[in-house]
Amino acid sequence: MSGGDRPASERTIRVVVADDHTIVREGLVMILRSAPDIEVVGEASDGEQAVAMVQQSQPDVVVMDISMPGTSGLEAIRRIRRDWPQVKVLALTIHESEDYILHVLRAGVHGYVVKRAAGQELLSAIRAVMRGESYLHPAIVQVVLSDYLHRLEHGQEEPLLTEREREIVRLIAEGYKNREIAQRLNISLKTVETHRANIMQKLNINDRVQLVRFAIRTRLIEP
Repeated sequence: MSGGDRPASERTIRVVVADDHTIVREGLVMILRSAPDIEVVGEASDGEQAVAMVQQSQPDVVVMDISMPGTSGLEAIRRIRRDWPQVKVLALTIHESEDYILHVLRAGVHGYVVKRAAGQELLSAIRAVMRGESYLHPAIVQVVLSDYLHRLEHGQEEPLLTEREREIVRLIAEGYKNREIAQRLNISLKTVETHRANIMQKLNINDRVQLVRFAIRTRLIEP
């Protein structure tokens, strides 16, 4: 990797790497340690460890696998962006589907690197976000552009939902079941079911897949 895309500042970039697959994580760390301007200051195998490592080491950048056990990478990203807004977050995943990409981007990441290209792109992505830029793999750029043009063409507007309904939509989109939502929000299962029915009626949809797609496209899921 040439030095041409290095940040203007010569300060070493401190990086935390989070991935639950040991071989993948070690490979990423090896790539990063080959760069003279990057220092790996922590490793994590799940989202909870990633958050703890950020608190402990105060890195400049977190390279976060999204699909991890326990606290997901997506939830960890939200917590990091909320508590340490100065930390840059790069999402690392095998997923390239439209809904998944948009969901991740709206969690507040600064860049999106697909694993099949991580070896070629990771150093450039880290340096780009440290310059204040966003970094998206070319396939991801096409998805984002297509989504924008679709919404522009169809004049989609966000339906009027209450704050509680918006919260429930977000949890449904993240895969929580009604009972789990009730526990997280400290409300009854019947209340969740009523809210869910109202949401479906307002959005004129009849299954969870449609709900998730609509929520992502119309930005009902907040970072």
